[in-house]
Amino acid sequence: MAPWYAVQVFTGQEDKAVGLIGQTLTISGEENLVDEVFVPKRKTLTKQHGELVEGETALFPGYIMVVTSKVERLSALLGKVPAFTRLLGTDGMFTPLAEGEVAWICAFTQRKHRTVEMSEGFVEGGRVVVASGPLVGREALIKKVNRRKREATLELSILGRTVEVKVGLSLVRKKQ
Repeated sequence: MAPWYAVQVFTGQEDKAVGLIGQTLTISGEENLVDEVFVPKRKTLTKQHGELVEGETALFPGYIMVVTSKVERLSALLGKVPAFTRLLGTDGMFTPLAEGEVAWICAFTQRKHRTVEMSEGFVEGGRVVVASGPLVGREALIKKVNRRKREATLELSILGRTVEVKVGLSLVRKKQ
């Protein structure tokens, strides 16, 4: 499997950047340069005008993922993309995501559908129990829950930094 790299883009422009990278690859005849370019997303459930509405938002705002074994060529091509795109690295070296970081994303998403689905659960005896969705059996990852926004905050390490990631969690009832 080819290494995964994070590319920084303007927050809110993740989907546009993925499209522009795809266009640049096509124009350059380099479609096979990358295995996958995607925005990791999460499902959301919000109330609008009294009704619950499903949506999607970026899991890592301001970042997209690129899977490639030709990172130097990708870096050169990103310079031709008509939008801000910066391949992350340190000391002039491009840093791929660690195996554990890739495994985390793969555990919650699938190829061609990189969206973390909503989970459902309930509170029992002061602790969250997840009944369905990708968080089943992973309750220990939950750092805090916002019932009103229907989201759980998870903490993970990515590219050497600890970041908080929000995923969808709807708590349907409280058990006594």
